[in-house]
Amino acid sequence: MGLKDDLERYRDVGEERRQDLAEFIQYGDLGQSRGDSVRIPIKIVDLPEFEYDQRDQGGVGQGEGAEEGDPVGQPQPQPGDGDEDGEPGEEGGEHEYYEMDPEEFAEELDEQLGLDLEPKGKKVIEEKEGDFTDITRTGPSSTLDFERLFKKGLKRKLAMDFDEDYVREALKVEGWGPATVYEWTREQNMPVSKAWIDDAYEDLPADEKAVWDSIEEMEDNVEKVETSQRIRREGVDQIPFRREDERYRYPEIVEEREKNVVVVNIRDVSGSMRQKKRELVERTFTPLDWYLTGKYDNAEFVYIAHDADAWEVERDEFFGIRSGGGTRISSAYELAAEILEEEYPWSEWNRYVFAAGDSENSSNDTEEKVIPLMEQIPANLHAYVETQPSGNAINATHAEEVERNFRDADNVAVAYVSSPEDVVDAIYDILSTEDQ
Repeated sequence: MGLKDDLERYRDVGEERRQDLAEFIQYGDLGQSRGDSVRIPIKIVDLPEFEYDQRDQGGVGQGEGAEEGDPVGQPQPQPGDGDEDGEPGEEGGEHEYYEMDPEEFAEELDEQLGLDLEPKGKKVIEEKEGDFTDITRTGPSSTLDFERLFKKGLKRKLAMDFDEDYVREALKVEGWGPATVYEWTREQNMPVSKAWIDDAYEDLPADEKAVWDSIEEMEDNVEKVETSQRIRREGVDQIPFRREDERYRYPEIVEEREKNVVVVNIRDVSGSMRQKKRELVERTFTPLDWYLTGKYDNAEFVYIAHDADAWEVERDEFFGIRSGGGTRISSAYELAAEILEEEYPWSEWNRYVFAAGDSENSSNDTEEKVIPLMEQIPANLHAYVETQPSGNAINATHAEEVERNFRDADNVAVAYVSSPEDVVDAIYDILSTEDQ
């Protein structure tokens, strides 16, 4: 295999690592990882190396003790090197794992599943001044928005402007006085005041008050200059600013929000939840925990176990508990609602409520209590994961009832896991519900 082939393999490393990630989620030893560090077993990629042609080896500055054919620059074996026996596997195993933090894990899983979940910030942790984009009527002179003031004044100038010379020529029409000219300017849509016309008529010499025999003669001989033409030719010598046009810029107040999330993990620990079912719950919930830890600035987790009653537990015991009692899923949602209300207000925390079990529940509990509780608990996402390795039991109807009731809801997901091969699809079904 040559260097070109090795480089081809390098280009495939990203894809191979994503395949490693999927296999790890389905079959890997999740206990190798911690909440802040995920260790993914990876396939080893041989690094490309340069080698000397066998015919050119030896003879150049090898130093004392070198033999013909020894590789250039390689240290010679010394007594004891590699001679001592060692226990196999004692060292060198670290290179078989790729260690990533939850943020990188979330990025890889997004790439793997084609997701683009954008967390929302809720709790305000800081207010700071942003750009000077807001406007007020008062403020220090240094923040006066002069550009806005100039535009207002210029707009008024254009609205009030008229061709003064043209109106003066109308005052020179025989038999016309200020009143007649004023009416004529109104018909011509000229913004001329009666006072200006009166003053202009008084300033007009007596021998110029009958230059034109008619207004038609004047209009045929005098060209009216439009405002835009006159400004281009003469410029603007005065802008009519007004105090009411003044506006002052002040900075927009920007709220920096922390992306907080609380994840409530609920698990059925009743007698029917045997080892394989518990393992499927762990294999589904653990990557979800890592993913949300990587997505949010601050992630907290609540673990609730239940049979007919519910109680809060630590994560270390969450996946291993098994009880001999019956099942009442609503007890867990009642406890979750209480914890969320007291410690994680919806106004400040993003919430995810994930429950898992074999879909067995006490009679009418799902319809009469669980579904109303799910409707009453505000959350980014509710999810239920059914774990039935041997197929559905006769009375395992909880998942189907939840799915049927929330068919049109955009924040409820139901997933079915009967083997490790279903785990990645289940995670996608859950996360894509919010993503969409």
